[in-house]
Amino acid sequence: MLNHRILSRFHEPLKDRAEGRHAWLDACDWPAARVSEQIPGIEVYVGSRLSAEDARRAERLRLVHVVGAGYDGIPLDALGPGVTVTATHHHGRSIAEHVLMSVMMLSRDVLGADRALRSGQWRNVAVDAHLPFGTTVRGRRVGIIGFGETGTEVARLCQAVGLRVRAVRRDPSAPVPDDLRTDWIGGNDRLPDLLSESDVVVVTVPLSPATRGLIGPAELAAMGPGAILVNVARGPVVQEEALYEALSSGVIRGAALDVWWSGPPHAPSRFPFQRLPNVLMTPHHSGHTTDTFAARATEIAENINRLERGRPLTNVVRAGAAEAA
Repeated sequence: MLNHRILSRFHEPLKDRAEGRHAWLDACDWPAARVSEQIPGIEVYVGSRLSAEDARRAERLRLVHVVGAGYDGIPLDALGPGVTVTATHHHGRSIAEHVLMSVMMLSRDVLGADRALRSGQWRNVAVDAHLPFGTTVRGRRVGIIGFGETGTEVARLCQAVGLRVRAVRRDPSAPVPDDLRTDWIGGNDRLPDLLSESDVVVVTVPLSPATRGLIGPAELAAMGPGAILVNVARGPVVQEEALYEALSSGVIRGAALDVWWSGPPHAPSRFPFQRLPNVLMTPHHSGHTTDTFAARATEIAENINRLERGRPLTNVVRAGAAEAA
């Protein structure tokens, strides 16, 4: 069963790459009741969300393949012991390009210039002597919180345009790719150093009990009034009210937010971020490129083929009984 609206646009290549005789059910437009009706006979579920009730009713389920890196929408405890859960990535480069674009837009106040020109006003330093100059990014310092696929790709692009890179991650002793040159990489205990020493802070860590609310009033104050925050992780990693207050009062210079505290059909936040001139708002689409989802479709098909052949699966986040044996 394929129950993912974006990946359903790659349904044909996904089916073509999967070997064997699979009966695919494209359930992305199904009502919840129909999914529940079909779930007891499903062997492979491809999606990012599954209710606990459906997980318990999935008697034949062998594999849940999440369409992305985050699996917080899958109730692991409700799945049977034989069910393996795997993830997929391939979003690092796409998100990294979005991060670099956002930093440059905020550094040059592209948002303000765009709004002014649309309203008929020329807004640049040639006509307004009080308008601040924009800044280039070369030589500025970017601090990356989390150094997995997304964090390392952000580092590569930032390094390519002359930004100086430092990062914190859970295991600071893990190998660093040979092509990366960083000022330093530390453990999570060095977060205060990263915040105070960076002009740009990029959040890329997964949401977990340890990272929920990681960036609050003290952390934002440590960044300083010239700093930019970019969040491409999960909204709740940053404290909602604290960020709004910091942006509206000038505690930090600006923010690019691609992830939020709520989703459709609700407003993205309880606070009116849309009224702030120093915020770049996007609807969690930084990784939504053809490259990302074509590669994900290929990897998901390959994992299904591995399951049929009895071979080890890739990107396992929760091993079923057979996989763990």
